[in-house]
Amino acid sequence: MMRLTTRGLRELEAVLGTLVLLAMPLAPALAQTAAITRDDVIAKLNHYETDATIDVPALRQQVLERSRSRSKNEPPPQKRPPIASDLTNLPTFNADIQFDVDTPIVLPDSYQSVGRIADALTHSSLLPYTFLIVGHIESTGRRENNVLLSQRRADAIRDILVNTFKITAKRLQSVGLGEEQLLDPARPNAPVNNQVQIMLVAKVADIAPPAHPAPAAAAKKPAKPAKRH
Repeated sequence: MMRLTTRGLRELEAVLGTLVLLAMPLAPALAQTAAITRDDVIAKLNHYETDATIDVPALRQQVLERSRSRSKNEPPPQKRPPIASDLTNLPTFNADIQFDVDTPIVLPDSYQSVGRIADALTHSSLLPYTFLIVGHIESTGRRENNVLLSQRRADAIRDILVNTFKITAKRLQSVGLGEEQLLDPARPNAPVNNQVQIMLVAKVADIAPPAHPAPAAAAKKPAKPAKRH
C-alpha cells in the first residue's frame, strides 16, 4: 500500500481545492438549467377560467406616471400598494431569467429557459391562449428608470419568443411594472424581484371563416350556343 508523505498530502489537498474552485462557477449555470422545465410551466399556466380584460397600453402609462411621483407622503417600497392587483389572479409562471447588468440583454445561460417556456406555450394544452409577459425590477436606483428597464426586458423576452422560437406574435403582450408591484415587498432589494412573469390572459380569438362567394360569382353561366346562319 502506498503511503503519502506530509508533503504529498499537502499537494493532494491543494489539487482538490483547485478542483472545487473550478467547479464553483458552474453551479449557477447548472441551477439555472434545472430551474425551468416545460412541464413546470404548463402546470402553472394551464388553469384557464375566463378571459381577463387588460388594457396593456393604459397600464404601461399608469406605471410610468406613478414611478414619477415625488409626493412627500409617498410610501416606501415595502408599503407601496400593487399597481395592478388584478394580475395576481391570473395563472402565472415566475421565471428567473438572467440579464446583463442594467440592460435588456438576456445572458446565454437563460436562453434554454426561454426555450422551455416556448415549448410550453406551443404545447397543445396552452396553444389556444394568449399571454402577458411582465417585467419587474428590484428597488434600487431611480423608479422611473426601473420601469423603463423592466419594460425593455419584458419586450426582449417577447422578441426572443417570437423571432427565435417562432411563437405567434398575436399571442404575446408585454408590460414592465418596474418596482411598482414588487414580487417580495418585504425585501425590496432581493434578487427575486427581478423575475419575469408569464401570465395566461385569454383564449385566442377565433378566426372568422372565409366568406361564401356571391351566387353570381359562384359559377360561371353557361355560354350561349352560337347562332346558325
